Amino acid sequence: MATKLFVGNLSFNATTADLEALFGQAGTVSSVDIISDKFSGQSRGFGFVEMDNPQEAQAAIERFNGSDLQGRALTVNEARPRPERTGGGRSSGGYGGGGRSSSGGGYGGGTWNKRGDSL
Repeated sequence: MATKLFVGNLSFNATTADLEALFGQAGTVSSVDIISDKFSGQSRGFGFVEMDNPQEAQAAIERFNGSDLQGRALTVNEARPRPERTGGGRSSGGYGGGGRSSSGGGYGGGTWNKRGDSL
């Protein structure tokens, strides 16, 4: 079973080929994914490396955590599962500000025709 590793503190210039070559020294690499900003396309400074063998993944953690890649000390550990996301933080009930009063107030302080003119 493959083991996914989190690799943090990456240089913004690091490539998937750089990570594949580095982690390939510890074992067989299944995949490499460097996370980039969806708007600018620039690296966000972290990524994931998936290794085929759990023993090789553990060896990679011990070998490369704190090691230097392009002038940056890497953070390497086993990736944790992504937490479940909830529905966005908005409560049910529309505007969230309560209901209108029976006198027509709430959205402007009374009747819409303030001068009292009839239509």
